[in-house]
Amino acid sequence: MRHLNAGRKLNRTSSHRTALFANMACALIKHEQITTTLPKAKELRPVVEKLVTRAKNGKGSLHARRLAIQQIKDNAMVTKLFDVLGPRYVSRPGGYLRVLKAGHRYGDHAAMAVIEFVDRDPEAKGKDSGPAQTAAEGEA
Repeated sequence: MRHLNAGRKLNRTSSHRTALFANMACALIKHEQITTTLPKAKELRPVVEKLVTRAKNGKGSLHARRLAIQQIKDNAMVTKLFDVLGPRYVSRPGGYLRVLKAGHRYGDHAAMAVIEFVDRDPEAKGKDSGPAQTAAEGEA
């Protein structure tokens, strides 16, 4: 019987799952929209929503920031979480993320999904995602 065993294992160890969700939460906070498989997106949503609630209700307290750093391990993303996302959702009682089904992946036919913040900033998508190619580099 699986009493009190909530959540998907995703065929990973518990430490691998923790690292996976920390990295995915950082990417989601940074870009405000990511594409992943449907089961991962459904498991990621409560993780990030709890972080946003902590940022919203923590009012910038040091303890709330340290708890967030402990979970996602990226100071820059914790700063964005508390300075940008927390104040954005102060009047919203919950439901900061949406999961949209996005068809199936070509290689293995896995169900894909887009997970995004409800009132996301379209300019944040793809920001600082790698070296930007300029027009002069493209012609060379």
